[in-house]
Amino acid sequence: MADPGTTLLLTLQIASSAILLIAVPAVLVAYLLARRSFFGKSVVETLVALPLVLPPTAVGYLLLSTLAVDGPLGAQTLGFDLDLLLTWKGAVIASSVMAWPLVVRTARVAFEGVDPRLESMARTLGFGVGETFVRITLPLAARGLLAGLILGFSRALGEFGATVIVAGNISGKTQTLSLAIFSAEQAGRPGEARALLWIAVALGFVAVFIVEWLSRRGPRGKARAQR
Repeated sequence: MADPGTTLLLTLQIASSAILLIAVPAVLVAYLLARRSFFGKSVVETLVALPLVLPPTAVGYLLLSTLAVDGPLGAQTLGFDLDLLLTWKGAVIASSVMAWPLVVRTARVAFEGVDPRLESMARTLGFGVGETFVRITLPLAARGLLAGLILGFSRALGEFGATVIVAGNISGKTQTLSLAIFSAEQAGRPGEARALLWIAVALGFVAVFIVEWLSRRGPRGKARAQR
């Protein structure tokens, strides 16, 4: 029987680590897609969105094949073991991949909502590209970026299919809330499953509530409220 407290803390640890892992690269990729045109952009957009349409178990199998001993990132190829399979770190990798599309797509919308003329004005005042990004673009897109990170965090909280293949379902080590709910139901412990379910519902509700609040506070949300 899983300890709900341990399971919750482990789930939060994995989800938080997953978002920390992808936050910077996801924001940069989102900015690139929002502001730049380049050869192969459609391919990049498709690859970014792919985890949204693939079965999570398929993503898990791809990760397992990549991290296996004889895989591209396996011990035989690298000469050392990354020690990711069947560990909480493997669960972080799986959650990161599944959360990636939500973060990138939401961040891209946030960047597209920033008026490019403001960035152009900043450059005419002598700001470089990096300084303009940090001092103008990021603050104006901050609410959308935060919403994207929260959506990714909530996706990581509920990840199941990829995680169970890459990290397994080891109580106290890799068993997250979604895995614990499944295990409790399979073992005929409906009371435990319901308790864990309500914890998951509460976390999801808070995450979505915050995202909706941020969207209402943004420029588009204010415009809708004034109509």
